[in-house]
Amino acid sequence: MEVMSIQVVPEQKTRVALIPVGESRLELLEATDADSPVARFIARRGEGIHHICLQVDDLAAAISRLRSAGIRTVDPEPQKGAGNCLVAFVRPSALGGVLLELSQSMSSSE
Repeated sequence: MEVMSIQVVPEQKTRVALIPVGESRLELLEATDADSPVARFIARRGEGIHHICLQVDDLAAAISRLRSAGIRTVDPEPQKGAGNCLVAFVRPSALGGVLLELSQSMSSSE
């Protein structure tokens, strides 16, 4: 596997290596600050899989549907993420302990 790019996402205090795998991609995360969400996750749970990400066409609509169904999200509004995407996370407590990221390409949000 080859790294497609390495990006720093200041809003998430994270450095991300993007690695294409077929039509999907693997993201390797590194905390750039001790108080980042990734650093806190590793401190609590150790290294390993942090989250699973699903691509959606309309992130705002997806968040709205989840909230209407009583599912709590981490992010009240979409945030800037790696790979020129808007992202939002669903609380692990809503999904059996799995952190879920929903991602929308910025080009499809315009």
